[in-house]
Amino acid sequence: MRPDSIQDSGFYNYWANMSGQGKAGGVLLGKLVLEGEPLPWSPLLVAVDCQGKVVNLTQTDYQGQFVIRFVDPHGVETIPQDAQRQMETKYEGCVVKGTLAGFRSAEKTITIRNLRDEPNIGTIALTPEDRGGGSEVSATTKTAPENAMKAYQKARGAWLEQNPDGAQKNLKKAVEIYPQFAEAWLQLGKMRTATDPEGARDAFAKALAADPKFILPYEQLAGMDIQDQKWADALKNTGQGLALDSVGTPQLWYYDALAKFQLGQTDQAQVSVQKGLDIDPRHSVPNMEQLLAVILARKADYAGALQHLKNCLSYTPSGPGADLLKQQIAQLERKKKTAAK
Repeated sequence: MRPDSIQDSGFYNYWANMSGQGKAGGVLLGKLVLEGEPLPWSPLLVAVDCQGKVVNLTQTDYQGQFVIRFVDPHGVETIPQDAQRQMETKYEGCVVKGTLAGFRSAEKTITIRNLRDEPNIGTIALTPEDRGGGSEVSATTKTAPENAMKAYQKARGAWLEQNPDGAQKNLKKAVEIYPQFAEAWLQLGKMRTATDPEGARDAFAKALAADPKFILPYEQLAGMDIQDQKWADALKNTGQGLALDSVGTPQLWYYDALAKFQLGQTDQAQVSVQKGLDIDPRHSVPNMEQLLAVILARKADYAGALQHLKNCLSYTPSGPGADLLKQQIAQLERKKKTAAK
Protein backbone atom coordinates (compact mmCIF):
# COMPACT_ATOMS: atom_id res chain seq x y z
CA MET A 1 0.00 0.00 0.00
CA ARG A 2 1.20 3.46 -0.78
CA PRO A 3 0.04 6.87 0.52
CA ASP A 4 -3.50 7.84 -0.39
CA SER A 5 -3.57 9.28 -3.88
CA ILE A 6 -5.65 12.18 -5.05
CA GLN A 7 -8.43 10.11 -6.55
CA ASP A 8 -9.29 12.79 -9.06
CA SER A 9 -8.06 16.26 -9.80
CA GLY A 10 -10.82 17.92 -7.75
CA PHE A 11 -8.68 18.64 -4.70
CA TYR A 12 -5.79 19.79 -6.87
CA ASN A 13 -8.07 22.08 -8.89
CA TYR A 14 -9.63 23.47 -5.72
CA TRP A 15 -6.26 24.49 -4.34
CA ALA A 16 -5.08 25.75 -7.72
CA ASN A 17 -8.17 27.96 -7.88
CA MET A 18 -7.68 29.15 -4.30
CA SER A 19 -4.00 29.86 -4.89
CA GLY A 20 -4.98 31.96 -7.90
CA GLN A 21 -6.99 34.07 -5.48
CA GLY A 22 -4.06 34.23 -3.05
CA LYS A 23 -5.90 32.15 -0.43
CA ALA A 24 -4.08 28.83 -0.51
CA GLY A 25 -1.39 29.08 2.13
CA GLY A 26 -0.23 25.87 3.71
CA VAL A 27 -0.01 23.61 0.65
CA LEU A 28 2.24 23.12 -2.36
CA LEU A 29 1.14 21.99 -5.82
CA GLY A 30 2.99 20.45 -8.72
CA LYS A 31 3.04 17.87 -11.47
CA LEU A 32 5.22 14.90 -12.40
CA VAL A 33 5.81 13.81 -15.99
CA LEU A 34 7.78 10.88 -17.44
CA GLU A 35 9.95 11.82 -20.40
CA GLY A 36 9.29 9.53 -23.34
CA GLU A 37 6.91 7.30 -21.35
CA PRO A 38 3.16 7.22 -20.75
CA LEU A 39 2.04 7.71 -17.16
CA PRO A 40 1.82 4.39 -15.33
CA TRP A 41 -1.47 3.10 -13.95
CA SER A 42 -0.36 3.54 -10.37
CA PRO A 43 0.11 7.04 -8.92
CA LEU A 44 3.70 8.26 -8.75
CA LEU A 45 5.47 8.91 -5.46
CA VAL A 46 6.66 12.43 -4.60
CA ALA A 47 9.20 13.02 -1.83
CA VAL A 48 10.11 16.12 0.14
CA ASP A 49 13.81 15.76 0.96
CA CYS A 50 15.39 17.96 3.63
CA GLN A 51 19.17 17.62 3.90
CA GLY A 52 19.14 14.07 2.62
CA LYS A 53 16.18 12.84 4.69
CA VAL A 54 12.69 12.20 3.31
CA VAL A 55 10.33 14.10 5.64
CA ASN A 56 7.15 13.88 3.59
CA LEU A 57 5.92 11.44 0.98
CA THR A 58 2.83 11.97 -1.11
CA GLN A 59 1.74 10.88 -4.54
CA THR A 60 0.12 12.06 -7.71
CA ASP A 61 -3.33 11.58 -9.09
CA TYR A 62 -3.66 9.62 -12.32
CA GLN A 63 -2.79 12.71 -14.36
CA GLY A 64 0.50 13.27 -12.52
CA GLN A 65 -0.72 16.19 -10.36
CA PHE A 66 0.14 16.29 -6.67
CA VAL A 67 -0.54 18.26 -3.49
CA ILE A 68 1.89 18.49 -0.56
CA ARG A 69 0.37 19.27 2.80
CA PHE A 70 1.97 19.55 6.21
CA VAL A 71 2.66 16.35 8.16
CA ASP A 72 3.22 16.29 11.90
CA PRO A 73 6.20 14.54 13.57
CA HIS A 74 4.29 11.24 13.47
CA GLY A 75 3.74 11.46 9.72
CA VAL A 76 0.05 12.38 9.96
CA GLU A 77 -1.15 14.79 7.30
CA THR A 78 -2.80 17.83 8.84
CA ILE A 79 -3.71 21.41 8.00
CA PRO A 80 -3.04 23.27 11.28
CA GLN A 81 -4.34 26.79 11.83
CA ASP A 82 -0.85 28.16 11.32
CA ALA A 83 -0.19 25.87 8.33
CA GLN A 84 1.74 28.46 6.35
CA ARG A 85 4.15 29.20 9.20
CA GLN A 86 4.57 25.48 9.91
CA MET A 87 5.31 24.81 6.24
CA GLU A 88 7.86 27.63 6.16
CA THR A 89 9.61 26.34 9.27
CA LYS A 90 9.76 22.73 8.09
CA TYR A 91 10.06 22.85 4.30
CA GLU A 92 11.79 26.07 3.17
CA GLY A 93 14.97 25.10 1.30
CA CYS A 94 13.98 21.44 0.99
CA VAL A 95 13.68 19.80 -2.43
CA VAL A 96 10.74 18.06 -4.06
CA LYS A 97 11.42 15.16 -6.41
CA GLY A 98 9.75 12.15 -7.91
CA THR A 99 10.83 8.71 -6.78
CA LEU A 100 10.55 5.93 -9.35
CA ALA A 101 13.06 3.11 -9.74
CA GLY A 102 14.86 3.29 -13.07
CA PHE A 103 14.32 7.04 -13.44
CA ARG A 104 16.30 10.12 -12.47
CA SER A 105 14.19 12.97 -11.14
CA ALA A 106 14.66 16.68 -11.61
CA GLU A 107 14.29 18.61 -8.36
CA LYS A 108 12.43 21.72 -7.30
CA THR A 109 13.67 23.70 -4.28
CA ILE A 110 10.89 25.00 -2.04
CA THR A 111 11.32 28.75 -1.73
CA ILE A 112 9.73 31.26 0.60
CA ARG A 113 7.83 32.55 -2.44
CA ASN A 114 6.29 29.11 -2.95
CA LEU A 115 5.22 29.02 0.67
CA ARG A 116 3.75 32.50 0.75
CA ASP A 117 2.69 33.59 -2.72
CA GLU A 118 2.98 30.88 -5.39
CA PRO A 119 2.25 27.36 -4.12
CA ASN A 120 2.57 25.83 -7.58
CA ILE A 121 6.19 24.67 -7.83
CA GLY A 122 5.74 23.60 -11.46
CA THR A 123 6.47 20.42 -13.40
CA ILE A 124 9.10 17.88 -12.38
CA ALA A 125 10.39 15.57 -15.09
CA LEU A 126 11.52 11.99 -14.55
CA THR A 127 14.10 10.80 -17.09
CA PRO A 128 14.90 7.12 -17.76
CA GLU A 129 18.31 6.06 -16.48
CA ASP A 130 20.59 3.47 -17.99
CA ARG A 131 18.58 0.26 -17.66
CA GLY A 132 21.42 -1.50 -15.88
CA GLY A 133 19.30 -1.77 -12.73
CA GLY A 134 15.65 -2.46 -12.12
CA SER A 135 12.77 -0.21 -13.07
CA GLU A 136 9.18 0.38 -12.02
CA VAL A 137 8.35 1.00 -15.68
CA SER A 138 9.04 -1.83 -18.10
CA ALA A 139 11.32 -1.22 -21.07
CA THR A 140 8.91 -3.32 -23.16
CA THR A 141 6.31 -0.55 -23.10
CA LYS A 142 8.43 1.57 -25.44
CA THR A 143 8.70 -1.25 -27.96
CA ALA A 144 4.99 -2.13 -27.95
CA PRO A 145 3.35 -1.93 -31.41
CA GLU A 146 0.89 0.89 -31.90
CA ASN A 147 -2.19 -1.36 -31.85
CA ALA A 148 -1.05 -3.07 -28.61
CA MET A 149 -0.44 0.32 -26.99
CA LYS A 150 -3.84 1.51 -28.14
CA ALA A 151 -5.49 -1.50 -26.46
CA TYR A 152 -3.42 -0.89 -23.32
CA GLN A 153 -4.48 2.76 -23.13
CA LYS A 154 -8.10 1.75 -23.69
CA ALA A 155 -7.74 -0.68 -20.80
CA ARG A 156 -6.41 2.11 -18.59
CA GLY A 157 -9.35 4.31 -19.55
CA ALA A 158 -11.82 1.54 -18.71
CA TRP A 159 -10.08 0.92 -15.40
CA LEU A 160 -10.27 4.62 -14.48
CA GLU A 161 -13.98 4.49 -15.32
CA GLN A 162 -14.31 1.53 -12.91
CA ASN A 163 -15.06 -0.88 -15.73
CA PRO A 164 -12.90 -3.94 -14.85
CA ASP A 165 -14.43 -6.16 -17.55
CA GLY A 166 -13.58 -3.63 -20.25
CA ALA A 167 -10.09 -3.20 -18.81
CA GLN A 168 -9.41 -6.95 -18.77
CA LYS A 169 -10.76 -7.37 -22.29
CA ASN A 170 -8.38 -4.74 -23.65
CA LEU A 171 -5.42 -5.99 -21.61
CA LYS A 172 -5.93 -9.48 -23.05
CA LYS A 173 -6.01 -7.94 -26.50
CA ALA A 174 -2.78 -6.05 -25.79
CA VAL A 175 -0.88 -9.19 -24.73
CA GLU A 176 -2.30 -11.20 -27.62
CA ILE A 177 -0.92 -8.62 -30.05
CA TYR A 178 2.36 -8.25 -28.11
CA PRO A 179 3.10 -11.19 -25.76
CA GLN A 180 6.20 -9.36 -24.41
CA PHE A 181 4.09 -6.49 -23.02
CA ALA A 182 5.23 -6.75 -19.38
CA GLU A 183 3.14 -3.87 -18.01
CA ALA A 184 -0.02 -5.23 -19.59
CA TRP A 185 0.69 -8.62 -17.96
CA LEU A 186 1.27 -6.87 -14.62
CA GLN A 187 -2.08 -5.07 -14.72
CA LEU A 188 -3.85 -8.22 -15.87
CA GLY A 189 -2.32 -10.09 -12.94
CA LYS A 190 -3.41 -7.44 -10.45
CA MET A 191 -6.98 -7.69 -11.73
CA ARG A 192 -6.95 -11.47 -11.36
CA THR A 193 -5.49 -11.55 -7.84
CA ALA A 194 -8.77 -11.63 -5.90
CA THR A 195 -10.70 -14.09 -8.07
CA ASP A 196 -8.06 -16.14 -9.91
CA PRO A 197 -4.84 -16.37 -7.89
CA GLU A 198 -3.21 -18.93 -10.18
CA GLY A 199 -4.09 -16.83 -13.22
CA ALA A 200 -2.58 -13.81 -11.44
CA ARG A 201 0.65 -15.69 -10.69
CA ASP A 202 0.84 -16.79 -14.31
CA ALA A 203 0.43 -13.19 -15.51
CA PHE A 204 3.14 -11.92 -13.12
CA ALA A 205 5.46 -14.71 -14.26
CA LYS A 206 4.89 -13.72 -17.88
CA ALA A 207 5.62 -10.08 -17.01
CA LEU A 208 8.97 -11.12 -15.52
CA ALA A 209 9.75 -13.43 -18.42
CA ALA A 210 9.20 -10.51 -20.78
CA ASP A 211 11.27 -8.10 -18.64
CA PRO A 212 13.34 -9.59 -15.76
CA LYS A 213 14.34 -6.07 -14.65
CA PHE A 214 10.73 -5.02 -14.04
CA ILE A 215 10.44 -4.69 -10.24
CA LEU A 216 6.70 -4.47 -9.61
CA PRO A 217 5.78 -8.12 -10.38
CA TYR A 218 8.18 -9.22 -7.62
CA GLU A 219 6.28 -7.03 -5.14
CA GLN A 220 2.96 -8.48 -6.28
CA LEU A 221 4.20 -12.08 -6.04
CA ALA A 222 5.69 -11.42 -2.60
CA GLY A 223 2.34 -10.07 -1.42
CA MET A 224 0.55 -13.20 -2.62
CA ASP A 225 3.19 -15.38 -0.91
CA ILE A 226 2.71 -13.47 2.36
CA GLN A 227 -1.05 -14.00 2.15
CA ASP A 228 -0.47 -17.74 1.62
CA GLN A 229 2.15 -17.81 4.40
CA LYS A 230 4.78 -19.04 1.97
CA TRP A 231 7.55 -17.20 3.78
CA ALA A 232 10.52 -18.64 1.88
CA ASP A 233 8.87 -17.88 -1.47
CA ALA A 234 8.08 -14.36 -0.32
CA LEU A 235 11.69 -13.83 0.73
CA LYS A 236 12.91 -15.05 -2.65
CA ASN A 237 10.70 -12.54 -4.46
CA THR A 238 11.56 -9.61 -2.18
CA GLY A 239 15.24 -10.48 -2.50
CA GLN A 240 15.06 -10.43 -6.30
CA GLY A 241 13.19 -7.14 -6.31
CA LEU A 242 15.58 -5.49 -3.86
CA ALA A 243 18.60 -6.80 -5.76
CA LEU A 244 17.34 -4.80 -8.75
CA ASP A 245 16.56 -1.68 -6.70
CA SER A 246 18.36 -1.35 -3.38
CA VAL A 247 16.20 1.63 -2.35
CA GLY A 248 13.08 -0.50 -2.61
CA THR A 249 9.53 0.51 -1.74
CA PRO A 250 7.93 0.60 1.73
CA GLN A 251 5.71 -2.33 0.80
CA LEU A 252 8.60 -4.43 -0.50
CA TRP A 253 10.65 -3.81 2.65
CA TYR A 254 7.66 -4.72 4.82
CA TYR A 255 7.14 -8.00 3.00
CA ASP A 256 10.88 -8.70 3.25
CA ALA A 257 10.93 -7.96 6.99
CA LEU A 258 7.80 -10.00 7.73
CA ALA A 259 9.08 -13.02 5.80
CA LYS A 260 12.44 -12.87 7.60
CA PHE A 261 10.73 -12.54 10.98
CA GLN A 262 8.51 -15.55 10.32
CA LEU A 263 11.59 -17.55 9.28
CA GLY A 264 13.34 -16.70 12.54
CA GLN A 265 15.76 -14.18 11.01
CA THR A 266 15.00 -11.56 13.66
CA ASP A 267 18.07 -9.35 13.29
CA GLN A 268 17.76 -9.24 9.49
CA ALA A 269 14.03 -8.51 9.82
CA GLN A 270 14.81 -5.51 12.04
CA VAL A 271 17.23 -4.13 9.44
CA SER A 272 14.62 -4.49 6.68
CA VAL A 273 11.78 -2.94 8.64
CA GLN A 274 13.97 0.03 9.60
CA LYS A 275 14.86 0.58 5.93
CA GLY A 276 11.16 0.56 5.13
CA LEU A 277 10.37 3.10 7.85
CA ASP A 278 13.19 5.36 6.67
CA ILE A 279 11.46 5.85 3.29
CA ASP A 280 7.90 5.89 4.63
CA PRO A 281 7.52 8.99 6.84
CA ARG A 282 3.73 9.00 6.38
CA HIS A 283 3.34 5.36 7.39
CA SER A 284 1.67 4.29 4.16
CA VAL A 285 2.32 0.71 5.31
CA PRO A 286 0.64 1.01 8.73
CA ASN A 287 1.79 -2.37 10.05
CA MET A 288 5.48 -1.59 9.51
CA GLU A 289 6.19 0.15 12.81
CA GLN A 290 4.03 -2.35 14.65
CA LEU A 291 6.21 -5.14 13.24
CA LEU A 292 9.30 -3.33 14.54
CA ALA A 293 7.67 -3.19 17.99
CA VAL A 294 7.04 -6.95 17.87
CA ILE A 295 10.67 -7.57 16.90
CA LEU A 296 11.94 -5.41 19.77
CA ALA A 297 9.60 -7.11 22.23
CA ARG A 298 10.92 -10.48 21.05
CA LYS A 299 14.39 -9.18 21.98
CA ALA A 300 13.07 -8.07 25.42
CA ASP A 301 13.55 -4.40 24.50
CA TYR A 302 10.20 -3.49 26.04
CA ALA A 303 10.91 0.23 26.30
CA GLY A 304 11.74 0.45 22.58
CA ALA A 305 8.72 -1.66 21.64
CA LEU A 306 6.42 0.52 23.75
CA GLN A 307 7.69 3.70 22.12
CA HIS A 308 6.95 2.36 18.66
CA LEU A 309 3.49 1.09 19.65
CA LYS A 310 2.67 4.53 21.08
CA ASN A 311 3.87 6.06 17.82
CA CYS A 312 1.52 3.72 15.95
CA LEU A 313 -1.37 4.83 18.15
CA SER A 314 -0.74 8.46 17.16
CA TYR A 315 -1.55 7.79 13.49
CA THR A 316 -3.99 4.87 13.73
CA PRO A 317 -7.68 5.87 13.38
CA SER A 318 -10.05 5.05 16.21
CA GLY A 319 -11.52 1.58 15.92
CA PRO A 320 -10.44 -2.07 16.25
CA GLY A 321 -6.87 -1.33 15.15
CA ALA A 322 -6.38 1.36 17.79
CA ASP A 323 -8.06 -0.83 20.42
CA LEU A 324 -5.66 -3.68 19.67
CA LEU A 325 -2.69 -1.31 19.97
CA LYS A 326 -3.93 -0.17 23.40
CA GLN A 327 -4.16 -3.81 24.52
CA GLN A 328 -0.64 -4.49 23.26
CA ILE A 329 0.68 -1.40 25.04
CA ALA A 330 -0.94 -2.52 28.31
CA GLN A 331 0.53 -6.02 27.98
CA LEU A 332 4.01 -4.67 27.27
CA GLU A 333 3.86 -2.26 30.18
CA ARG A 334 3.12 -5.20 32.46
CA LYS A 335 6.02 -7.17 30.96
CA LYS A 336 8.31 -4.18 31.38
CA LYS A 337 7.40 -3.88 35.08
CA THR A 338 7.90 -7.61 35.62
CA ALA A 339 11.30 -7.55 33.87
CA ALA A 340 12.41 -4.60 36.01
CA LYS A 341 11.80 -6.49 39.29
